[in-house]
Amino acid sequence: MNGNRFGRLFQVTTYGESHGAGMGVTVSGCPAGLELSEDDVQAELDRRKPGQSMITTSRGEPDAVSIQSGVQDGYTTGTPIGMVIENKDARSEKYEPFVTAPRPSHGDFTYSAKFGTRNWGGGGRSSARETVNWVAAGAIAKKILATEGVEIKAHVNQIGDVEAPEVTWEELLEHTEENEVRCAHPETAARMRERIDEYQQAGDSIGGSIYFEVRGLPRGLGAPRFDSVPARLGQALMAVPAATAFEFGLGREARSVAGHDRNEDWEFDDDGDPVPVGNDHGGLQGGITTGQPVFGELTLHAPTSIPKEQTTVDWETGEEKTAQVIGRHDPVLPPRGVPVVESMVACTFLDFMLLGGRINPDRLDDRPGEYDTDYHPSRPE
Repeated sequence: MNGNRFGRLFQVTTYGESHGAGMGVTVSGCPAGLELSEDDVQAELDRRKPGQSMITTSRGEPDAVSIQSGVQDGYTTGTPIGMVIENKDARSEKYEPFVTAPRPSHGDFTYSAKFGTRNWGGGGRSSARETVNWVAAGAIAKKILATEGVEIKAHVNQIGDVEAPEVTWEELLEHTEENEVRCAHPETAARMRERIDEYQQAGDSIGGSIYFEVRGLPRGLGAPRFDSVPARLGQALMAVPAATAFEFGLGREARSVAGHDRNEDWEFDDDGDPVPVGNDHGGLQGGITTGQPVFGELTLHAPTSIPKEQTTVDWETGEEKTAQVIGRHDPVLPPRGVPVVESMVACTFLDFMLLGGRINPDRLDDRPGEYDTDYHPSRPE
């Protein structure tokens, strides 16, 4: 089975299944000298872990990370970083009715048709639990990007028909983590919560979207065509479970905007450099960063595991049967999806930064005292 790695220089390779012994990720390409602890990674994992509120699954996973390699005395060594997150609360018996009767709109049948077998407990490899690995890798990417002044923040901007107004960068930073919906507009967050409750009480689920923004990126990241920023960012974000649409800048609105209105004139900034007037392009022109904030949106469909009765077929008996997915599942995905989106964005842009030689290793290594930050034994003078 391929498709378990992404990235060119900053490579993330993952393994694990929803009800297996644990999840794991190997991160290759992290420069040496970054101060890194399990607490750094755990802080991000805690934002994604289940059981945070009544609108998330009640599965009791602590999602405690263990760094197995690539770190010595609290600093990265430049070798692959291996991390493991054990599964502690799997209950596979709930999935026995669906071994040969696929749950509606899941990957049960397609996985079985492709491989001739599958790990059916909790959805196995197709479960969104696998994204715990992405968030662990994203914690490292975020920390490296922060040394270059790059910040990433996302929030839930729509649940069902409840849509938040545009928010400022300051509101994103200040309000997103204040409520369980992770919406940076508190009044809208309250309405979103009410809408989620309505679907949850009806034994159903609901979709939504996540807005993300990146600040501090330099000009010139990306390349035309297949290695453009939107092409590779779209690939990363469309890998998020339940993703159905990725857009940046004006996104879908661009289809109804005239060229003259969308085009942005040029002017000189205070340093005498050309800059676009406005940012309807979302910080990207010709697939390359302009130095302006990059922003976009990812749409996630409603969770497919719902307790409402549905119909399936048993491919062994040839009979139709009622499917009622009884278990611990999220009624909505965007609130826990915020750190997942941030992580995929972080990994993608860090890869671009490394490819472009934009990471300064001297900024990573801040060891005091006996450590000479100008001396790198592994790098010839």
